[in-house]
Amino acid sequence: MFHTGAASNIRALSRGSFPAVNVGSSPDTVEVIAFAPGVDPKSLQVTVDKGLLVIAGERSSEAPKRSEGDTVYAQERFTGAFKRVIALPDDADPAKVDARLREGVLHVSIAKRESSKPRQITVN
Repeated sequence: MFHTGAASNIRALSRGSFPAVNVGSSPDTVEVIAFAPGVDPKSLQVTVDKGLLVIAGERSSEAPKRSEGDTVYAQERFTGAFKRVIALPDDADPAKVDARLREGVLHVSIAKRESSKPRQITVN
């Protein structure tokens, strides 16, 4: 689908980074895939400003209410507010952004500026 430069390791993620993202590019677009299961699309805010893509929102807990005396042995699912900031390449066009959430996966596609694409020059 798109090229991603150097391979990344999931262990490189800092603790608490949510949502996990993949970032890459095609000849015409910069593609960001954010894995956000359990996030309500109405709680998502996607903005592009000064070369930065910001994905913010909140994921609520689906766990039942605990009563006094209950003990939690493990809780790996992140809940609460989150914000990810991703630096975009210089050729990304902030005026041409498309974002859609489907089955817990946010796909953000940012078009590249026409001026950054190769063009054929006619020699006279």
